[in-house]
Amino acid sequence: MRHRLWGLLGLLGLALALTFPKSTLYVEGNGKRHLLKVEVADTPERWAQGLMFRERLGEDEGMVFLFPEPTAGGFWMKNTLIPLSIAFFDRQGVILRILDMEPCRADPCPVYYPGVVYQGALEVNQGWFRRRGLAEGARVGGEALKRWPQR
Repeated sequence: MRHRLWGLLGLLGLALALTFPKSTLYVEGNGKRHLLKVEVADTPERWAQGLMFRERLGEDEGMVFLFPEPTAGGFWMKNTLIPLSIAFFDRQGVILRILDMEPCRADPCPVYYPGVVYQGALEVNQGWFRRRGLAEGARVGGEALKRWPQR
């Protein structure tokens, strides 16, 4: 039991110590551009941490995940406390799929697979895309995408 507790405390310590670059991006669709303040997950450690242990996310805030290679991998919500929507997009910024994801505090947590090959993903508060009338085919762009990791 003690080892499990120390492991959880260590994970929480890592979560609190890991920092993310801050930037901006936009999602454009239906003739409108919606601006977001984002944190950038551009390394394996940041990809793994994501929005775990966060208690809130501002309405026009999010996290963008940028991968050096195309992938079809899924996302999970282990230790994520807030419901999120995620948009998977290609290297050109075209949104290919949008999914809603629910918080998960205990294993087994579901994995959310987009069913498409993508190179970036944007997590925001659940319903953010729907409330703005944004769907597949909308485009992601802006300053944050300059941080795309090289292969």
